[in-house]
Amino acid sequence: MTQADRDRLVTLKKAKKKLITQREAAEELGLSVRHVKRLIHALKKQGDKAVVHGLRGKPSNRKIEEKIEQEAVKILSMPVYKGFGPTLASEYLSQEHGIDASKETVRQWMKRAKLWRANKAKVKEVHMWRPRRSRFGELVQWDTSDHNWLEGRGEKVYLIAMIDDATSRLFARFVRHDSTEENMKLLWSYLEKFGRPLTFYTDKASLFQTAEKRKRDEPGIEKDAVEMPPTQIGRALRELGIGWIPAHSPQAKGRVERNFLTAQDRLVKGMRVAGVTTLEQANAYLTNDYLVWWERELTVEAANPDDAHRRLEKSHNLAASLSYVETRQVRPDYTLRWDGKLYQIERGAITTGLRGADVRVECRLDGSLAVRHGDRYLPIHECAAADRAKPARPATKPATKRGPRRRGSDWNKHFELHKAPKVWQAAERSGCRPEEGVG
Repeated sequence: MTQADRDRLVTLKKAKKKLITQREAAEELGLSVRHVKRLIHALKKQGDKAVVHGLRGKPSNRKIEEKIEQEAVKILSMPVYKGFGPTLASEYLSQEHGIDASKETVRQWMKRAKLWRANKAKVKEVHMWRPRRSRFGELVQWDTSDHNWLEGRGEKVYLIAMIDDATSRLFARFVRHDSTEENMKLLWSYLEKFGRPLTFYTDKASLFQTAEKRKRDEPGIEKDAVEMPPTQIGRALRELGIGWIPAHSPQAKGRVERNFLTAQDRLVKGMRVAGVTTLEQANAYLTNDYLVWWERELTVEAANPDDAHRRLEKSHNLAASLSYVETRQVRPDYTLRWDGKLYQIERGAITTGLRGADVRVECRLDGSLAVRHGDRYLPIHECAAADRAKPARPATKPATKRGPRRRGSDWNKHFELHKAPKVWQAAERSGCRPEEGVG
């Protein structure tokens, strides 16, 4: 009997002895008068134990059998369920093994089996809360997650995700490389499915923003910002009339970051259970299982039912905008170079002013090449590389065996300067006499 039961017993005995009225006892105990009458009647028949609930100390009628708990713990101890939390574990026990138990029940099972230990909550840095946008398609957050998604069972893959700020509707795909091409492919799929959103919200990665090059010892604050040319994705968004907002911190685009945290837990474990090993299997599981669950459980209704997406018009050429674009100058012979190859403009497409003009070269996602001058596309064909005749290498003469090295002329063989006669002595020997009158 608890202290509360003892206090209740004292009040009921006062009412039984008519020291207080039953209404006063009901007000003191916080019960109805009818319930007080029932308790006084039980007190007369059963004694003091009438105030103790009849089920106290007895197992609940809804308690799950111990053998079911043992079976669940055995399942959750398998390597494939390593790291599962109580919520995810309860879902898989129900879906895959037919064991229906609430997440709190599964939590207690896992704690008793030492499969789960709750972490202490840490105080995190508080950031100002930003309300959701009011319409679907008004702001879409876009980012890529580099994570060990397949846990070493296959090749390395990346997850590119786009999440709507108003509804949390998710659009994602696994890719092999976090490149401009793969991001453009996902953007193409998004535009065909939903239309053109008002704004994309991304980080300042090199895919979306061209960074200004500065020296290490050069202060960036004192120098005026220089407007840099847009990236290929930035140019494509401008052509499609879609705005772009850069995030100054990861917390600013918290919705897509929290999406990745959920995926790195639930999606990774789901693919582990499903035995996913390839990129194709990963995308199939992502589309058929994870995104379906996300749509059902985590999306919300927008405050304004109006859809802010705008449809694609005839003037919007996705193949042209979502391509790698550069400018080339037409040469005097109406050719241009691209990627080390020479292309010739067809004779029928040549017009006045084309020679020396700048043209737009589009390397499209399907690998084709398109050249546009103004609003007109020019037919081109690759020029066959001319076979240049290589100069014949001179025939090498067979090496001749060299004899001993010859010495030079021996005209001064016996000439020794320090033993030579004086000049006057040489003159006497020659018989030459000085002329008279010469000093």
